[in-house]
Amino acid sequence: MKNNSLTKELNIALGEKRAFLAINYYNAETLKGVLLAASSLGNPVILQLTRSSIEYLGLDMAIRMGHTALEQYKVKGWIHLDHGDSVELVQQCLDAGFDSVMIDASEQPLEENIKKTAEVVRRAEKYHANVEAELGYVAKLGQSKKKRGLTEPTDAKAFYESTGVNALAIAIGTSHGFYKEEPKLDLDRLQKIHAIVPIPLVLHGASGIPASSLKEAIQRGICKINIATEVKNIFMQTLKKTLIQTDEIDLRKVFPDAIQAVQNLVHEKMNTILS
Repeated sequence: MKNNSLTKELNIALGEKRAFLAINYYNAETLKGVLLAASSLGNPVILQLTRSSIEYLGLDMAIRMGHTALEQYKVKGWIHLDHGDSVELVQQCLDAGFDSVMIDASEQPLEENIKKTAEVVRRAEKYHANVEAELGYVAKLGQSKKKRGLTEPTDAKAFYESTGVNALAIAIGTSHGFYKEEPKLDLDRLQKIHAIVPIPLVLHGASGIPASSLKEAIQRGICKINIATEVKNIFMQTLKKTLIQTDEIDLRKVFPDAIQAVQNLVHEKMNTILS
């Protein structure tokens, strides 16, 4: 179901020091697990799709699955493009009815990042869609986690003022994928950014970060927390265990345990992070 603007909801959360979980889905089974958890708790959720998931499912099917599932499980939610890597992909998603889009030009020079983000903000206006961008280095899967490129508060302020972006993903010590050791979030840096950038801030790479750290981040301006790697991992690890124990070929009988595992994971995340 179409709901109130995500931009509005994120700004309300900012004022109330709350956050939304933004969770990626990859197929009908992971989507079902996420929404079973959200429905059982009565929590809203941001459902995310990357380019890879869109190419795997097909754009129309991917977004229709999300909207249909939100209606079926009576969950308030939004469909968001995660890490959109081109203006062209963002435009396709806007035309398809995404509620929110992310343009990620964070690996390009600051001027180019500003230029592309401003263009997406302009295009998204007539769709009343929320726009997220990223500033700083948050290592993606396969990239070095030793490289440092934390977001500078003054750059964040200038970026916001130059683009008019609705939400900003920042680098404060997280990375995508699993961590070999617990990351140390630069909460002081987050506080400084929050003090001079008046929009909701986004934390990518939240899989595996302790709930206590995430709660502290919420108090300092984080309003959207992305979860992806843990969903894929728990689904596949559970499915592997099931397949080892059976010769069953009916997928409707081998998927339920993996769906339940996703549901349990998301339920726990919502209970511990958002409570």
